[in-house]
Formats: sequence, C-alpha cells, structure tokens
Amino acid sequence: MKELDPFILLAVFQEMLGPLLWFLLAIVVLSTLAFVGLLLRERKIISRRLMWSEAVGLFGGVMALVVMAEVSASGYSDAAGPADWILIALVFASGAIGTAVIAYTTMGWLKTIIRQPAS
Repeated sequence: MKELDPFILLAVFQEMLGPLLWFLLAIVVLSTLAFVGLLLRERKIISRRLMWSEAVGLFGGVMALVVMAEVSASGYSDAAGPADWILIALVFASGAIGTAVIAYTTMGWLKTIIRQPAS
C-alpha cells in the first residue's frame, strides 16, 4: 500500500466494528457540536469541570482498550513492535480525550439546564 486511502480505512473499521462504527461516529459528531456550542455559550473553560472530566477520561481510555481487545483478533500479549505499542497508546489517548470532551460537555449542559428557572 503506497498511499493512505480513507475509504480503505473506513472499510477496515466497518469490518472490525460493524454497526458500532456508525454509532461511534454519530457520538463523535454530536459531542463535538455540543462542545463547541457550550464553549460559545460560556466563552471560557471551567477548570473544576475540566478536572472532573479528565478523571472520567481515564476510565474512557481504559474502556477504549477493552473495546479494541474485543474487536481485534489479537491481544495485548501479541504486541511485538513499537508500532503496536504506539497504536495501543493512540487508542487509549483517543478514548480518554473523547470521553473527557463528552463528560465536560454533559456536565456543562446539565448545569445549564438545572440552573434555568421553570417558567
């Protein structure tokens, strides 16, 4: 493979994850839009909420590794070279960052909804 084709990557992920791929992609798009909307509304990052969302993100990174182990044909003991360990680190990082963004966004919008007086 001399060039990186996004459609080949899409086919590989579709084969590995099945319908879960489209669910995960929808979560990524919706949470990104909600996060941007929250940032535009608040115009700042709230440090206490960020700290809690980073703690939740660690759990999300571990869960991303569990999902990776379930959908792949190999386990962690099969990781032989540096590319395998880099991929494992990237999976953990993407799960942690994604979960932290979702947690931050959820906490922010829930606080906004709870603070509004009933009309």
